[in-house]
Amino acid sequence: MSNAHASSPSVTAMLLAAGRGQRMRPLTDHTPKPLLSVRGQPLMQWPLEALLAGGFHRFVVNTAWLGEQIDAFCADWQYRHPGTAIAISDEGQDFGYALETAGGISRAMPLLGEVFWALAGDVYMPDFVFSVASVDRFVASGMLAHLWLVPNPAHNPKGDFGLTAQGLVLDQAPVQHTFSTVALYRRALFEAPWCGIFPGNPQGTAEPLAPLLRKAMAAGMVSGELFQGAWTDVGTPERLQELG
Repeated sequence: MSNAHASSPSVTAMLLAAGRGQRMRPLTDHTPKPLLSVRGQPLMQWPLEALLAGGFHRFVVNTAWLGEQIDAFCADWQYRHPGTAIAISDEGQDFGYALETAGGISRAMPLLGEVFWALAGDVYMPDFVFSVASVDRFVASGMLAHLWLVPNPAHNPKGDFGLTAQGLVLDQAPVQHTFSTVALYRRALFEAPWCGIFPGNPQGTAEPLAPLLRKAMAAGMVSGELFQGAWTDVGTPERLQELG
């Protein structure tokens, strides 16, 4: 098992930013969803700043729809934050379409370390703290994934996953919570026998993450915790407007 530590350059954070944002149209017809403005700055800038504040300096961003705009934003943000590095996994250029979450992470795996953060670039979670201690606990646990769950919003009343008192995430439980999209993952989750995508996803397989997580949950290999701070999945123009 890897002894990767959060202060190591190998610990990277992946922001998922390749989606089309169909439910956000017409706003996303000309602007990718992660670049829509929320409280004075692009949506994806919030987690980038929070990760940097937590001591994380290496990032991977996957793109597809209007990816050139995200490229330009990332280049500018990196220039304004010396010591940071942002690598782009351009699914649109490579395949002409987005690879979904598991497919996108698998594609970016050569750019990621043994342990890495991943989160959606269109989630507003301003109070979340990305900490070295969280990574250390995850590495020591031997788990394949650690998920941050949140109370169910109005648009997802049934939730996604359960959480035991011991901190194990379950596919089904009497009380379900919503997956925030913020998680720590171990590289092994995206390799055999858990994942059937060839390393680096050269064939461009588009695959969701949930089935992979459920397989690991069934084996008792996914931990988690409940985050009670502000959280919004900015999935519709109405939710964006509510944030002001």
